[in-house]
Amino acid sequence: MRLPRFFGKKRGHRRTGSQAWGSFGEAIFYAALVAAGVCFAGLLFSGAVGIGSDATAPAWSRWWLWAFTLLIPGALLAFGLAGVARTVRAWGKSEERRAAAEGISNLLESMGQSPGADRGHPGVPTCEDLVNSPGTILRYRLPIESPESWTLVGMGLFAVLWNAVLVVLAVGAGIDLLSGRIEWVLFAVLMPFAAVGIGGIVLFVRRLVLTTAVGTTQMEICDHPLFPGRSYDVLLAQSGSGVFRSIALTLEVEEMASFRQGTDTRTERVIVWRETVKEWTNLEITPGVRFETHVTVTIPAGAMHSFASAHNAVRWRIVVRGQPERWPGFVRVFPLIVYPATLTRSTVAGGLTLVDKVRR
Repeated sequence: MRLPRFFGKKRGHRRTGSQAWGSFGEAIFYAALVAAGVCFAGLLFSGAVGIGSDATAPAWSRWWLWAFTLLIPGALLAFGLAGVARTVRAWGKSEERRAAAEGISNLLESMGQSPGADRGHPGVPTCEDLVNSPGTILRYRLPIESPESWTLVGMGLFAVLWNAVLVVLAVGAGIDLLSGRIEWVLFAVLMPFAAVGIGGIVLFVRRLVLTTAVGTTQMEICDHPLFPGRSYDVLLAQSGSGVFRSIALTLEVEEMASFRQGTDTRTERVIVWRETVKEWTNLEITPGVRFETHVTVTIPAGAMHSFASAHNAVRWRIVVRGQPERWPGFVRVFPLIVYPATLTRSTVAGGLTLVDKVRR
């Protein structure tokens, strides 16, 4: 009988090691997170009991103290317990059985989609999420896909959480210092924590100033979805202040493919077609008055329609690239949905639906 191996090599979906040992090691890892959360909670609780029971302190300060104290152990316990539950649920089940369970959940998710998204044209994505916001001048306001917003949110959350932990440790160190005790280990830990916290605040404020100074970009369109061979009126509104060296509006087609390379899953994105609609240079925007202009966007006749599948996608989009004079450049992406030219659309009960009708 061969002894189980602790280490194995992964080849695609196959593993040469023991699945039982792998699940056992994963369970030990999550159990260690749970134990660390319990120990950390016990240490923080024992150090904060005297503060939380102080009757002279305001009620709000005691509640905030308990919230900050239980932040890190709560996260450790949440991750650890969720991982242990997932490992126990998958223990002894084959990859086929787990894949079948995931397939059932995907089937239930697909049943909740609108009938117009799959009937007769399963590869064409629906545009329900792109027409639910009315515009101020034109019919629809397009949503924006900007990584700058997510970067700002991520920096803000990191700065808040990190400095909340820093405040908890600093309160404990300050109380020990007032009582005549000096915990050198705690002060040694506080120094790098404070440096990281101050750095997080500086980066967040810098990103916030950049976003505020550049301003927001708004895009409205007269109709949606789009069809090949037709022209559409588009409104570009750019706020901010100062001089912009250039603002370019382009219509692009992006092709995306997801594939497996060895044991990694990669996603490649290529701009297969691009057309500059209009470009403005040396544009000065005054605070409180945004720059607004109307342009015409034409979808070429015979162009490929929007397409989405599990591993491939063809995406149409309007891209605004700006270069301010004193700030870094920005890129704002507005997705579009282009339907095949053989499909017609009609309005039923006030909503936009597709009619399964082919022009002959």
